[in-house]
Formats: sequence, C-alpha cells, structure tokens
Amino acid sequence: MSKKIFMEKRTIKWGIIGLGKIANKFATDLATIEHAELVAVASRSQENANDFAKKYNAEKAYNSYEALAKDVEVDAVYIATPHSFHKEHAILCLQNKKAVLCEKPFAMNLQDVSEMIAVAKENDTLLMEALWTYFLPHFNFVLEIIQQEKFGKLQELKADFGFYTPYNTDSRVFKKEVGGGSLLDIGIYPIFAALSTLGKPKNIEAEATFFKNGADSSCSMIFEYENSKAYLKSTLLEETPTEAIFTFDDAIVKINTQFHEPSNVTIIKDGKQETIDFGYNTIGYNYETEHFNQLIRENKKESTIMTFEFSKSLMNTLDDVRKVIGLEY
Repeated sequence: MSKKIFMEKRTIKWGIIGLGKIANKFATDLATIEHAELVAVASRSQENANDFAKKYNAEKAYNSYEALAKDVEVDAVYIATPHSFHKEHAILCLQNKKAVLCEKPFAMNLQDVSEMIAVAKENDTLLMEALWTYFLPHFNFVLEIIQQEKFGKLQELKADFGFYTPYNTDSRVFKKEVGGGSLLDIGIYPIFAALSTLGKPKNIEAEATFFKNGADSSCSMIFEYENSKAYLKSTLLEETPTEAIFTFDDAIVKINTQFHEPSNVTIIKDGKQETIDFGYNTIGYNYETEHFNQLIRENKKESTIMTFEFSKSLMNTLDDVRKVIGLEY
C-alpha cells in the first residue's frame, strides 16, 4: 500500500522543447497541477530559453534540444516545435528514454508516425500525441451521450474551425514546408471530432483552396459512413463559428464556439434547450497532462485514450484528405 501511495504522489519533472505560443499555454496549466514541475526548457535561442525559464520558474534553460533530452533530471518532454520537426525531436527524446508528449499533428504523415511509435517501442518509453480535446470534460460528456445512445443514433456531424489572419509567409501558419496551411494546423480538429465519434469513413470527398505558396487556405470535407455523414471545414480565410453540431434521432447536441477547447454544450430536444457549463478554470491543457503523468507513474508505455492506433488512424485520414485535394509537403 505504501508503495502505491508513493507512486501516485511521485512528482513528474518536465522539459519543454520549442517555446512558442502553445508552449506558454502548456506551461501555464502545468503550474496548476500537483506533483508536476517544469525543470528545463529548450529553444534554438539562449535568450528565448532564458526568458521562458524565468517566466515559468524553470531551473534550466538550454539552447540545445539534445542537451535537454540528455538531462537526467527530466522525466517527460512536451514537444511544441513546428509540425515538420515533431518526428525528429520525438525520436531524439525517446532514444534518451524520455517520455514524450508530442503536440498534434503527431507528424507530417503516417510513415513518420509509424516510425515514432516503433522507436518508442524499441526504447520501451511512453509516447503520446497531445490532442488535448480528447481529454476535456465537455467532449467526454458528448462521447458518453453517443456511446450510450442517449438520444438514439448519431445521424450527422457538422464541425468547422476557421479564423482569419493576414497572409504572411514569415508565419509558421502559412509555411507549407513545416506543415502550414489550414488542414494540419486546424483541420485536424474537425477530423478528430468525426473519427472519435463516427470512426473511419467509408468515403471522403474534399475540395480545397490554396495560397500562392501552395499551402491550403481552406478545406471542405464530407466523410461518408454507413448510416451517417460528417460535414467538416477548416479555413484561414474567415472567422467561422468553430462549433461541433451532433444530430441524433431524438435531439441535437451542440458544442458551442471553440469546440476544441474548454466550452459548453447545448442540448436541443422537444423544442427545449439546455446549456451545460463545465466550470473550467484553466486553459485546458492540464487534463491531458494529468493523464500523461499518471501513465508515467504506472509505468505505462501507451495511452489508453490517445492510443497509437487512434493516432495512426487520424494521420492516415489526414493523408487521405491530402491525396483528394492534391496537397503534398
């Protein structure tokens, strides 16, 4: 019993590689978690690393990702570099026996994802894709409704994610060579919503528009299933509601704006509607991190929620959409 208590309370010591916007959000929420500590951060720039470490009270600031990966004090590494570097940096950490929580998309294609998983298994080290939405209470509330068929069968899903930002090839969002464009950056969320609720589609229809550098500016998709359809959209050209609307036999369940992050849920049934608030008081990254910390304490090598199979299915679906719209990196 005493050993179990000790294991549950073990403090997980974290490092972060890549210190951009998402890394700031992750570090903010990490500070709210008991028995978790940020001990090291790494950037290509020593100045950036120093500033980030000071802001979030990390003891060590590196200008080398390899130095952080070799730090014996670090238990787990959160990888928040641009998409095209995920495989390289995940493998670096895994080969140094560091548990890896890698920001979505896991990598650039299914081949890369399969290679990362193989290295994790070879090194008997935990690896998980950081798709935070899967761990948020409001999304799990909807998953439970679907699994229990509370309102009958799910007939249709509509999910979108769009925002407008001026075209700027200096921004990672628009750089095709690092996976920029709407599909990998934000289209992954509507696709995730479909895969996690309806599964792998039988057929995919898709069309896209492109910026002059070849990165996709918008993508509209229809996923066809045996008895249902998902209508999905991602765009960098306009602000969209960014909702996920699930139509069942007997009700409509809507995850309201910014469905992929902490949100509320409206149930519309028999002409009445009820909105459920989930009382979030963090950005929302703490839920996936607490799950990951517990996996480390229990010496698990794969998540029971964000499984390798699901990550492969998600990446494979993104690859399939890219083929339909003619997008190559």
